[in-house]
Amino acid sequence: MQRLISRAAMGLAVTALAVGGLATSAQAAPAAAAGNGDPTLTDVYIWATDVNLRQQPTTASPRLAVRSQWWGDALCQKQGQTVHDPAVGTNNWWTAVMEFSGSDIAWVNNLYIRGGQKIAGVPDC
Repeated sequence: MQRLISRAAMGLAVTALAVGGLATSAQAAPAAAAGNGDPTLTDVYIWATDVNLRQQPTTASPRLAVRSQWWGDALCQKQGQTVHDPAVGTNNWWTAVMEFSGSDIAWVNNLYIRGGQKIAGVPDC
């Protein structure tokens, strides 16, 4: 009986630590849509709203889609036109993304992808 109480107390302590850790994390990533992506590619999250996905890594390139708070599969990333957004910063790295496995490729500036200037886990093109 003592062992059972001890295990229950340990389980509660671990749960409390896990919940506390989640509560103190700056921003938890939203859940990715299951089954839509290619498991061999890196999932990336566009955190902003009304982000233009372009045909090439430049703002002069045709817009293929507009996405808000959206998950995509990243193929690779490379330097392109420098984008400056007064609210977010400046970045010249762009990531090639696919909405669904096998879909058309579109480019999004890394300013709007969670992960920083260059996205970890996404290879260079």
